[in-house]
Amino acid sequence: MGAVAAALIFFFIFIVARVSAPAMAPLFTELTLDDSSRIVRELETQGIQYEIKGDGATIMIPKDRIARTRMRLAETGLPRGGNVGYEIFDRTDTLGTTSFVQNVNHVRALEGELARTIRSIDRIAAARVHLVIPERQLFTRDRQDPSASIVLQVRGSLEMSQVRAIRHLVASAVRGLKAERISIVDERGQLLADGSGDPTGAGISGFDERNTAFERKLREQIDAIVTSVVGANRARVTVSAELDYTRVQQTQDSFDPEQRVVRSTQTREEQSATGSTQNNDGVTVSNEIPGNNQPRNQQQQNPQPRDNSRKTEEVVNYEITRTTRTETLEPGRVKRISVAVLVDGLYTKGTNNEVTYAPRSKEDLERITALVRSAIGFNEKRGDMIEVVNLRFAEPTVIAETKGDTGFLSMLRFTTDDIMRSVEIGVMLILGLLVLLFVVRPLVRRVVTPDESRVPIAASNPANVPAIAAPTTVPSADPSQPRNDSPAARMIESAQITGEAHQKSMQKVGELVQSNPQETVSVLRQWMNEKVA
Repeated sequence: MGAVAAALIFFFIFIVARVSAPAMAPLFTELTLDDSSRIVRELETQGIQYEIKGDGATIMIPKDRIARTRMRLAETGLPRGGNVGYEIFDRTDTLGTTSFVQNVNHVRALEGELARTIRSIDRIAAARVHLVIPERQLFTRDRQDPSASIVLQVRGSLEMSQVRAIRHLVASAVRGLKAERISIVDERGQLLADGSGDPTGAGISGFDERNTAFERKLREQIDAIVTSVVGANRARVTVSAELDYTRVQQTQDSFDPEQRVVRSTQTREEQSATGSTQNNDGVTVSNEIPGNNQPRNQQQQNPQPRDNSRKTEEVVNYEITRTTRTETLEPGRVKRISVAVLVDGLYTKGTNNEVTYAPRSKEDLERITALVRSAIGFNEKRGDMIEVVNLRFAEPTVIAETKGDTGFLSMLRFTTDDIMRSVEIGVMLILGLLVLLFVVRPLVRRVVTPDESRVPIAASNPANVPAIAAPTTVPSADPSQPRNDSPAARMIESAQITGEAHQKSMQKVGELVQSNPQETVSVLRQWMNEKVA
């Protein structure tokens, strides 16, 4: 009885503690062992109840304390995501470290900080960054460019704009790193960005993938504008695009003779004189020649004739206007776009809740066609084609009037956590009720009900009370019932006979007491005096 009572006490204590325990919710998931140990240490310091699941990958705390606990842990820089950032320099002794260790720690810190920044982007669950930064050697002119590789764990799929943003983010954070030298791979091994160094790559590898991405972008734009007109799930859009991946470089020189400019002007003048003139001066070369005895006055009186000439030249250089144009056509030009749009008709609900179908009018189809043309940038010279067809879908959309839950119905919106909590409490209550019915109730009944087989019979016969002889005859069993010779059956039969004998004896004693009350009182007084003595 004591063991059963102790077990029941512990059982009910467990049920009360389980029912009164707060609802637990995940604080962080997908944690590393390093982060888990730090977070558990902080929770123990703050005295917060917690549970560890998934080999330390998930930590559960009371649901009403999640927000405040996350803010407190954020102040201490937890969780770190398994990456070491610039805090590595706060806990190391820089006095005895070498330059090689410092360079390695700098690369590790830079990788960790970049991984944390990338994880802050939507749809990215985890990130790992590897940087290759070549050391600059002395007395060398050639230098190798750095490169990087990134592995992402994505929730769903990433858009190409997000992939390009990640590449430029990492390239801007590392000196000398170019966006074309960064490779990005997701957890499925799919190449999102090629780091081969091709500047024409738009973040994807292969022309087929670029074509598919362009078609998907156009399809989403067309589907968004058409769905807003015809309704959700009532339009199907297919886009086929032909892109030209030929790279063309053109150089053009043009001359305009009408527009000329003077470049330079050169003028030259020449002047000459021939013949003799009178020389009044007395000293000349001819006068000093021996044998020349002509008087000086005579020479002056016979002058010779004189000729003068003058020549002027002018050269003007003109520059004709020249235009040089170099044009490079990058691959990926759109050659042709074909769009097929299938729209559903109109559904109306009659008085008998019968849904009737009606095709759309020609004016509605023309308006939808005009919207599609504007969305894709329709160019007739390019050979673009657009087809908008109205057909009834195989599974028509049933019109159902939905009314928002207000009043009391708004209180019946349960989440998954509320449902699981209710199921847990219900199971605990059912277990407690079963224990009460099948364990506690029989024990209480066994204690309250007296056992007639244990009623004592007077061993000695008082003088004034007639002796009551126990019946020596045992009632025989029913001869019609088959006799069972098993030990358990014999014990049950013996207990029944003994009980009947005790019952008959008690009945006779009661009759004697009722018939002789004074003698019964005297006998009881005698027994009490004997016990006191």
